[in-house]
Amino acid sequence: MDRSLVIDPIAFSIGPLDVHWYGIILGTAALVGLAIAVREGKRLGLSPDLFLDLLLYGVPLAILGARAYYVLFRWDYYSQHPGEILAVWKGGLAIHGALIAAVLTAYVFARRRGIPFWKLADIVAPSLILGQAIGRWGNFVNQEAHGGPVSRAFLERLHLPDWIIEQMYIPEWQSYVHPTFLYESVWNLLGFAFLVVLRRRNPRRGEVFLAYLIWYSIGRFFIEGLRTDSLMLTDTLRAAQVMSLLLITGALALLVVRRWKGWADKRYEDA
Repeated sequence: MDRSLVIDPIAFSIGPLDVHWYGIILGTAALVGLAIAVREGKRLGLSPDLFLDLLLYGVPLAILGARAYYVLFRWDYYSQHPGEILAVWKGGLAIHGALIAAVLTAYVFARRRGIPFWKLADIVAPSLILGQAIGRWGNFVNQEAHGGPVSRAFLERLHLPDWIIEQMYIPEWQSYVHPTFLYESVWNLLGFAFLVVLRRRNPRRGEVFLAYLIWYSIGRFFIEGLRTDSLMLTDTLRAAQVMSLLLITGALALLVVRRWKGWADKRYEDA
């Protein structure tokens, strides 16, 4: 065991201000997602400024939604520690809360800018899932969102480098744990590749975004079952798994209904 490989959550300090890796990684995820959306938007004749404006609105509101969702499900703790409610650098951002806030923001934004919502959603869907893939590494640095105990030999069989293996040792548990952050990051990277290929095939408008919801939710459902820090609806019912099933069902229903009603006749690249 080489504890010198364990990463300090604080990247650097400027006077009394500590800059956390968690924030740096989330910021990087947002900028990478913006660059990809801008590139695709240009191809479809949309101004880069539009996506920058969407980012400036969307990121703060998504973080607020993610934190509110998390705090709501952990209200028994935060009601006793109100000073920690805004301490997002310690982790505790629920992606489903961020997704709900981001979709609502994008819908209002699209209406006000006169852009078809489904076209905008298709453009940003690959950016969302890639941003999630990058953002999971913030959980890695914070040693959170992990699974249950495993042996070091198990992690070695995954051919992981030592700096990942040692970060997966949780002193409080005195054990190595499942790197569920990595499982989800890899799943999301594969989803990003799938969505890029899908949108190059010019699908019906809205179906890239719906495919994103389905792909992400399938992976999240199974990975969530390995995690030890799940937000719970009951003693046995995990909120993320229920939300994943709802998103899969809802997205599939929208795919069918939109085609049946003729609401999806336009293609992704239609003007």
